[in-house]
Amino acid sequence: MLNICVIGSGRAGMIHARNFAGRVDGARLVALCDPVPEALATAAKELGVEKTYTDYHQVLEDPAIDAVVVVTPTVFHRDIVCAAAEAKKHVLCEKPMAMNETECIEMNEAADKHGIKLQIGFMRRFDDSFRYAKKQIESGAIGDVVLVKSVTHGPSVPQPWMYDIKKSNGPLAEVSSHDIDALHWYSGSYISEVYAIAGNYRSPDARKDFPDFYDNVVMTARFNSGAQGVLDGAQGVRYGYDSRVEILGTKGIIHVGRNQEHSVLTVSPEGIHSPYVQSWRTLFLDAYLEEDKAFVASVAHDTAPLVTGMDGLEAVRVVNAGNTSIIEKRPVSIRR
Repeated sequence: MLNICVIGSGRAGMIHARNFAGRVDGARLVALCDPVPEALATAAKELGVEKTYTDYHQVLEDPAIDAVVVVTPTVFHRDIVCAAAEAKKHVLCEKPMAMNETECIEMNEAADKHGIKLQIGFMRRFDDSFRYAKKQIESGAIGDVVLVKSVTHGPSVPQPWMYDIKKSNGPLAEVSSHDIDALHWYSGSYISEVYAIAGNYRSPDARKDFPDFYDNVVMTARFNSGAQGVLDGAQGVRYGYDSRVEILGTKGIIHVGRNQEHSVLTVSPEGIHSPYVQSWRTLFLDAYLEEDKAFVASVAHDTAPLVTGMDGLEAVRVVNAGNTSIIEKRPVSIRR
């Protein structure tokens, strides 16, 4: 039985916590950690967890805890993951992996040095539709992959802490990391060059103090394989949560994703209505569960995680290159 502590009790943190509280065989939620006492108390009460911490260092000193799920702001990921590795705790770290390439490398080296599993939270790889599309590509159903286009539009306005790109890495990190990983995963190749343009269209509060902030971004990419990529990311769209991927091959195409909350279409004299998906928390709920199960299985069977620290590193490299491209208004090559 793998004893889990979730560090961070925000929206994604609570999804993981609820899973480990009783839905993942071979694991159990034994502790929660959050620096905000009120949030910690609320989460602990809901989940029936008695052991709580406000400092992650205390978590790592607890010999009863075998693994941690890191769901904190990105700026803290490197320190927590490296310390957890040193304490011999396995780690599931939410995306984006870290702020920059150096931090990612340090995290991977710490995991290797101390022999712990490090899985990165790209949960879309565990969604049934996304996995089926991957199998179709691998079967040769559409020939060679020529172009991967990924869209993520979120309904919520950005949180104020995201406005400072130097501290948050912006929407390319917070929203579009999943799209970058999808481009890598479906193409079977890493990105070698990007060109990105961006703008702030829906966040007037950020314009004065944070002129570099953007809530809309379009990025084109070239892969090492020669294939092409396109990323379309937006925040504050309000109409719903929109996540789609299109994979064009030499002899076919695959469309991935849905935007309907239910497969129901209502037609009446008042018009046509189909409920739109409103949140990633509902659209990918099952994917989060499968992701958590895969993490536990990796530890139990001593196998490599299905989403590795290298996958996290490559996404961060693209985020940083994309932000440079936006600021400097030029294509940016990614050197490894």
